[in-house]
Amino acid sequence: MSIAGLAGIFGVIFLLELPDKTMIATIVMSARARSSMVFAGASVAFVVHMALAALAGGILTKLPRTPKDLVVAILFLGGAAYLLLVPEKHEVDEGTAEGGAEVRASHLKEAVTAFTVIFLGEFGDLTQIQAANFVAKTHQPIGVFAASSLALVLVAALGAFAGQSLVKFLPLAKIRFIGGLIFAGLGIYTFITVFTS
Repeated sequence: MSIAGLAGIFGVIFLLELPDKTMIATIVMSARARSSMVFAGASVAFVVHMALAALAGGILTKLPRTPKDLVVAILFLGGAAYLLLVPEKHEVDEGTAEGGAEVRASHLKEAVTAFTVIFLGEFGDLTQIQAANFVAKTHQPIGVFAASSLALVLVAALGAFAGQSLVKFLPLAKIRFIGGLIFAGLGIYTFITVFTS
């Protein structure tokens, strides 16, 4: 896969994850725990999810070309519809946001908590599904895994270390809208290639 292709996958996954609920959860966790431990736990969770996405995408590549491309196109368009039509709720569990005065937990407990929150929150999430789509489309599981994992680790770093400042300057609704347009374009393009090839 070309550097441009990997950069494109990186950019799409990065943009999709920025306005996501797990980004908000990372920001909240870093406000009451060590940022380095939140980053470590969240990063491991994201990498595990991208490994699962690469495996799922590998299964999709075994389908015949036309049905596979139709599935990929539908998933892209579904992702676009979700980003463009479903309002994002940035609500955080009150139990997570409270207790700033509590004694900080051990390093391991903070990392495990971050891992658990992100792992459960990301399961079946849009970025995981779209990473699987990219694997099915490109037949490059290692390249997609690497680009997607790097994008998500960067999001975890932003959330853990700069999250409080980031949400003041970055319009998350606009990022969501741009991501929806990108996915709509990818879905339409995939449908066109199915019926014109």
